[in-house]
This record gives sequence, C-alpha cells and structure tokens, in this order.
Amino acid sequence: MLEGLLLGLSAAVTPVNLMMVVFGCVIGTLIGMLPGLGPMSIIAIMIPVAIGLGDPTAALILLSGVYYGAIFGGSTSSILLNAPGVAGTVATSFDGYPMARKGMAGKALTIAAIASFAGGTIGAILLMIFAPALSSVALLFHSAEYFALMVVGLSAIAAFAGTGQVGKALMMTILGLIMGTVGEGALSNMPRFTFGVMELQSGFSFITLAMAMFALPEALFLVMNPARAAQGESGKITGLRISRSEAKAITPVIGRQSLQGFFIGVLPGAGATIASFLGYAVERNIAKGEEQAEFGKGSVKGLAAPETANNAACTGSFVPLLTLGIPGSGTTAILLGALIALNVTPGPRLMTDTPEVFWAVIISMYIGNLVLLVLNLPLIPYIAKILAIPRNYLIPFILFFTLMGSYIGQNNSTELLLLVGFGVVATILRFADYPLAPLLIGFILGTMLEDNFARAMQLYRGFGFILERPMTLALLVIAALLVVVPSYRARRARLRAEGVADD
Repeated sequence: MLEGLLLGLSAAVTPVNLMMVVFGCVIGTLIGMLPGLGPMSIIAIMIPVAIGLGDPTAALILLSGVYYGAIFGGSTSSILLNAPGVAGTVATSFDGYPMARKGMAGKALTIAAIASFAGGTIGAILLMIFAPALSSVALLFHSAEYFALMVVGLSAIAAFAGTGQVGKALMMTILGLIMGTVGEGALSNMPRFTFGVMELQSGFSFITLAMAMFALPEALFLVMNPARAAQGESGKITGLRISRSEAKAITPVIGRQSLQGFFIGVLPGAGATIASFLGYAVERNIAKGEEQAEFGKGSVKGLAAPETANNAACTGSFVPLLTLGIPGSGTTAILLGALIALNVTPGPRLMTDTPEVFWAVIISMYIGNLVLLVLNLPLIPYIAKILAIPRNYLIPFILFFTLMGSYIGQNNSTELLLLVGFGVVATILRFADYPLAPLLIGFILGTMLEDNFARAMQLYRGFGFILERPMTLALLVIAALLVVVPSYRARRARLRAEGVADD
C-alpha cells in the first residue's frame, strides 16, 4: 500500500494533474450549483476534452474532480433556492432550506462544505484501505439483495413524516412508486401507462419531478403571498460561523455517515441518492426528544447527515468501478466509457497492470476535497447574499432555472407542461400538509426496486429468494425495524403524555 501511495503521489502532484484537479473541481462546483445540470451532463460533455489529453491518469483525475465537485456544489441550490437539481442533494434541502429561511444561509453553507469535505476525505481513506477487500463483498450482492436494499431505502419514509403523518407519507410513497412505472417496463421493452404520448416512453424525468416538488411550489407560494415575498425573511444574513456546540453536535454525525455512506456507495446501483436518504433517516431515528423535532425545521444534524453521506458514497462508488469494472451509477457508467476509450480496462487487474492510474485517482481525491473546501469557504458570505435579494426579485430567477433545468434534461417542450402540472399539484399537496419528499423517494427507488424484484423472481421462480438468501432476509428485517421502531417510539411518547395529563 505504501509503495502504491508513493506511486500515486508522484503521478498526482505533477503540474498538469494538479491543474486537472483544480479545473475539474471548479467546473463541477459551478455546474452543481445550477439546478438541472447534474454531473452526468457535464461529464458527458467533458469526455472529448479528457480523451484529448491523451494521458489516462490526467483524464480520470479531471472527470473525477468534475464528479465530486458537482455533488459538493449541488448543495448550494438546495439550500438557497430549495431547487435540488441532483438526486443526491434532495435530502440536503429538507433542513438546509429552512435554515436559509431563518437567516442562517451562511451557516448552512458552512456546515454543508465541512460535511462534504469530511465525507469525501474519509471516503478516500477508506477507498485506499478497503478497495481490494470490498470488491469481493460487492460481488455477494445479487438482484435479491438489491431489491431488499431498495426496500430499506423506502422504509426511510418514517423519517420524512412529521408527527402523526406516517399514513400521509406512505400514501405519497405509493404515488411515487406508481409514477415510477410510467415508461418501459422491467420485464419488457414495451411502453406502459404513456397514454400514447411518445415523450413519456422513457418515463418522467427526475429533474422535472424534483423541480416540480420543491422549487416551483416555493415560487408559487411567493407569488400568492406578495407580503412574504417583499419582506425577504432571509434578507438579513447572520451567523456565518458555526458555534462550538454545533460543531460538537455534527462531529459524530459526520463520523457515522462517512462510514455508512461509503459502504452504501460501494454497492453497484446504490449510490449517493440512497446514501443521503438513509443517512438522514438514520440520524433522525436515533435523535432524541427536541433534536428529533428539529429535523425538517433547520436541524444542523439533518443538514450534515445527507451532505456527508452523499460525498462519501461518491468516493465509494469508485470501488466497483475501478476494482470490478462495474459502474455503480449513471455517472460512473459514463466514467467507465471514458476509461475504455482511453484503453484502460477497469477490473481486478487494474491495480497490477496500471497501478499509477488507481493510486493517482485516490491521491487526487484528497487534493480535490481540499481544493473544494478552499474554493468554497471564502465564497460563502458572497453566495449567501443571494438571499439578501428581496424575495419578489428572486421569483423570476427561480422560475428561469426551474424551467431551464427541466427543458435541458429531456430537450422537449412536453417536460415544461409536466413541470407546470406537477408543480400545481405539489402546491395543493403542500397546502394539504402532505410531505413531498416520500413521493420523490418512491419515484427514485421505484424503478430499481421493480427491476431487481423482477430479476429475482425470474431467477428463483417465486418468493423463495427471501428465505434462500440470508442477506436478503436480514435487509428486509432492518427495513421492518426502520418502520416499526419510530412508530413504537411515537406511540410510547403519546401514552406517556396521556398518563401525565391524567395525573
């Protein structure tokens, strides 16, 4: 390992490769800040540039920097505008945006930057130590285990529901699952539930749905309430630094979610999205009393958890890519294509045939995370000033990026009609006090759930896979506990309150 680290260090600290790290991080951060333009789009655009470099090490360092830079920067639009354009930063908006509304945008961006840096750096250390061993663990996961993992992700709905709202959250999750069935089915390539609309054959776009659930209702709320828009609740920005007590509160969260996020990222097909949702759910469920009540209203733990987990998962996703040649997400699939185009074959022999590529990428992750922190922390006071603009002036800005992000995602005008329709429905649901996050979770995980369930049923010719594969059964038990334990705690608290009232 020491020999590999020295080899990677000598390759990564050359002037060209250092420039590629900085360039990739800057481009990725800027793209991540714009809702609707995720890492997949920019990496696809950057592939010709990377191949033109001719050096596989420099090319992969550049593309990797763009990848984790986009995830790092993706928290900005989620926190400031409630417009998550990347699936991995949806959970960031749950507590980041309420903090910004309270005038703590600077503090929220600081916590996000520190959590992202810590998650990425710890993930890089774990990648260095465990990559060879974890590649064999990833091979143990088959369709049955991935199905169970998706169920665990769906069981997190209890964490996104307020007191007494588990039923509403469940209904919204089911609605998200239903929406995920639109388009081509898992067992056939035939379109379904498209009502003859050609543009729906590939299903609803995540970006369109995310914008409709979060950004558009916010703009509509401001339009319908001009007094609130004009007064600019977050106009006065205070508290750019985090206090010692807040640092003490988020430290164990960062530690736990760095580990959890990394190991979820190792699993092909899991990725930053599931890691961020599960990170948020776990931290909310283990929080006690007043801390748990703060989740969804501006909790520092609720912000730190998904930001740490998604960045650690990004690093973890390089384990199956580099050691097995298996892309863990759409973004790493594009990276795999770039590697093959550069005549580098990822897989078990990568560490022996081209060790300089493997170790240089790991070293560049340390450097990249440091570059991202240095770039972002000094800019936080200036980025946060976006919220000093009166809210009525922000409305056109939010609408522009919402419409642009939705249109760019699919390049057809039907997406704009869907965006407006879903946005109106989402606004009505917000008035009716229905949580919107479970719908998005159901939609994101629904397709993967169906695909893996269909494959498992075909392989085992029925539901026998649940009992035949112990890991599947264990994951399903964990999913059941994630639903039952919060309900039990809420019921016990209610009975205790009733007992106090009777006394």
